[in-house]
Amino acid sequence: MHAMKQLTMITALALGMANAAETAAERDERMAWWREAKFGVFIHWGVYAVPAGIHNGKEVPGIGEWIMLRARIPVAEYRAYAKEFTASKYDPEALAELIKEAGARYTVITSKHHDGFALYPSAVTDWDAADSSPAGRDLLAPLAAAVRQRDIRFGLYFSQAQDWVHPGGAKAEMKEGEGWDPAHDGDFDDFLRDIAVPQTREILLRYQPDILWWDTPAWMTTERARPLAELIPLRPGLITNNRLGGDFPGDTETPEQFVPATGFPGRDWEACMTMNETWGYKSNDQNWKTPAELIQTLVDCVSKGGNFLLNLGPTPEGEIPAPSIERMKAIGAWMSKNGEAIYGTTASPFLKLDWGRCTKRLSADGGTLFLHVFEWPADGQLNVPGLRSKITAASMLDGGAKLEFATTDAGLRIKLPANKPDPSASVIAVEFTGALTVEQQLPGPLADGSIKLPAAIADIHNHVLAQARIDGRGDEARVTGWTRELISVSWDFQAKSPGRFELTASHSGPDSANKGSLQLGKTQQEIEFPASPAGQRASTALGVVEIPEAGTYRIEIKPKDKNWKPLDLFGLSLKPVPSHVR
Repeated sequence: MHAMKQLTMITALALGMANAAETAAERDERMAWWREAKFGVFIHWGVYAVPAGIHNGKEVPGIGEWIMLRARIPVAEYRAYAKEFTASKYDPEALAELIKEAGARYTVITSKHHDGFALYPSAVTDWDAADSSPAGRDLLAPLAAAVRQRDIRFGLYFSQAQDWVHPGGAKAEMKEGEGWDPAHDGDFDDFLRDIAVPQTREILLRYQPDILWWDTPAWMTTERARPLAELIPLRPGLITNNRLGGDFPGDTETPEQFVPATGFPGRDWEACMTMNETWGYKSNDQNWKTPAELIQTLVDCVSKGGNFLLNLGPTPEGEIPAPSIERMKAIGAWMSKNGEAIYGTTASPFLKLDWGRCTKRLSADGGTLFLHVFEWPADGQLNVPGLRSKITAASMLDGGAKLEFATTDAGLRIKLPANKPDPSASVIAVEFTGALTVEQQLPGPLADGSIKLPAAIADIHNHVLAQARIDGRGDEARVTGWTRELISVSWDFQAKSPGRFELTASHSGPDSANKGSLQLGKTQQEIEFPASPAGQRASTALGVVEIPEAGTYRIEIKPKDKNWKPLDLFGLSLKPVPSHVR
């Protein structure tokens, strides 16, 4: 009775605090450790690791943890897979040590994913690791203890709006209440009241997580989300993401499987990403990103003011796949030498650097710029455009070797060693005193008035379902992998005077005409890329655009429909149209 009375008092206090205003200073204090950390590890583990992407002898397309929905597996049939979820090789201490070795400062594990299977003993269901699998125990508590002993923060993922086992929580193709098995029949609001809310209360009180990571807010109106939001004060200092639903924005934005082109100015954010194609373990997925790609993605996130949350998918026995371990160790080896350029740093002061990225750490009388060089200049000269601060030193971060440097009209030039020291990213520390001053170097008119916008300086606006990239250097750089209508590409540039310009695109492909829209400032017009022979570079006039006055502009190309055909885009050019030509 005493415990129940205490819980009631805590809950009442939480409900009263849910709407309490938080000052900017209080928010900064709450978010301070997360902003310092920069790098976290996601862990997706559940019954879906048993079929591992294969059901009834057939490989099921898509990510592994969605196999129950993708293959429309009936509830009873899916529950049978839990008999093989043994966790027999699960070693929380070894896992925590691997996370620490990688250099991560926090971890987030799935307490319950969309299949409704909880990794802890829940009082409101028997569909959990303790009651329905040979694991027979709480799998969260020992990991929470192990990571916290290593000064790593502990977070929990919780699927609040999808649950494909408990009645009322299933969905098919985002339609409320429509499952694929009569066992799904039930009311969604009853599911929230009887399963989602009490389970959220359980994990907050039992594990006191530092992060609560909601997911897929389908059907979550403000009224439905409020009882969950009102539980947040049960864990003082809790950080939540933006996926609860309703009018609850949470603390962090969560781009998935891509890094946003310009980050989220004014918002904390983290990009979550897999090492291969899937979150949950899938035995046939061997499409692994290289260690260099993952390290550069970490740097990219931090250079844009965000964090990086990198996924692991254990087997049903609890083992981490060897390729994942190899990549974690490779990241850790890089972080052990270059962590100073990641932890506690802030976003780059430069809009574009064609050789890599920049992070910074400011002090009262100056600071340090960390230049992460991905592409080692062939001439051994690293140009840092527009940097006007008083530079006092430049050195390799790893080893401390001093580098010669000179200030120029264009900015800063650093003489580099002949060979790139690190295959992933070599970091140069540039010390300065006084204010950090950077003159942004946007492309502008050339001597003939034309403006060149090469692919190398494009911003690619990707999507969770499709990611394009920039390949190559100089004039050969191109936007490639533009396979979906969900992607758009933009450039920022400087216009010195008003006028009309003929817009031309340099591209290879598509194999049939592509229709799109062109956004320039506040105006929009339709454009078309005609078919181009495969592998051959073509030049296409996209129309005439008008710049009303001098200033900074953004030009963006967006596909028009789902029939978008892949093309490689080498860049755009704007050529002045003589005033007498209409």
